Amino acid sequence: MDTELICLDDYERQALSTLDTRYGDFFAAGADDEQTLQDNRADFKKLRFRPRMMRNVADVSLSTTILGNLISLPVGIAPTSRHKLVHHLGEEATARAAKSMGTCFCLSTYATTKAAEVAGLSGDATQWFQLYIFKDVQMAQRQIQKAKKHGFKAVVVTVDLPVVGNRRKVNGTRKANSAIDGFELPPHLRHEIIEELLGRDNSVTSKPCSHLTWKDLAMIVSASPLPVIAKGILTEEDAEQAIKAGCSAVYVSNHGGRQLDGVYSSISALPEVVKAVGGRVEVYMDGGIRTGTDVLKALALGARAVFIGRPAIYGLAVGGEKGVRRVITILRDELKLAMQLSGITDVNDIPRSLVQHESLIPRL
Repeated sequence: MDTELICLDDYERQALSTLDTRYGDFFAAGADDEQTLQDNRADFKKLRFRPRMMRNVADVSLSTTILGNLISLPVGIAPTSRHKLVHHLGEEATARAAKSMGTCFCLSTYATTKAAEVAGLSGDATQWFQLYIFKDVQMAQRQIQKAKKHGFKAVVVTVDLPVVGNRRKVNGTRKANSAIDGFELPPHLRHEIIEELLGRDNSVTSKPCSHLTWKDLAMIVSASPLPVIAKGILTEEDAEQAIKAGCSAVYVSNHGGRQLDGVYSSISALPEVVKAVGGRVEVYMDGGIRTGTDVLKALALGARAVFIGRPAIYGLAVGGEKGVRRVITILRDELKLAMQLSGITDVNDIPRSLVQHESLIPRL
């Protein structure tokens, strides 16, 4: 079957056609009318390349660094929850795939595999830990200490979830949100990290914390033995606040279109954030990446690296570790080809002039 799947859209179709509807809906759904979910992909198509010709593109380098750690290509795996819903090895298989491809894997707080088990797979691989901050900020600090002990190299603090967005597709039905995000795990699975941190009866303590401020994040950063990345940034104002709080990087994201519907797509927000940051810290992004040309456009607009969420889940659902590896391989090969056709030989040397919004193209 894998030989028939030649692009990431193929993996999505195959995964959603075979997954239990409850689980497929959970991963695929966006908030409300799903405008942002759709824009995340559609807005990439509004960008046009301005390629340069007659350049020696025989040798192309895809490797780069994030926070000083070498990765083989500027595509990592974003934090996504509950991998065991689609494959029995869950986050373990995803992490192994990322390691084998030489790139970054970010483990979600809502993982269905223990952090120690995933971290044990890392070796010299780049692994980050994503952190939600709950009612007790001290718990966040304790979890960061555990992440450091396990060998994670950075902490990604999600800042765009003071409350959970309204996702209408829940458990295979349409209904308003309830509980944490309205989704009920099957009885044989556990939120392993949540239960380790908060205990099995965590329905109240694991709810989002709606009173957090940048001051709270600054306190967490100051006490953290690991670099802290602020994930969920969409504006220049918040990029500046993240830097003032001491974050080592900012991560442009709208939570995969699952929070406030109608916000900027990630690719549309990226230039504003990059300009505001002005090179002081690295900028990453996720949201809507499905092709190597998408990756190239994001890099041209200033992202140091991009991350994929749903595509990794779909690869995992179709083929386990091998499926995730194949998804990353497709993006790697497509990115290399797009670079060669654009006259680019190094992902660290992509000019902003390579892309232009279609609205700026002169019309005859």
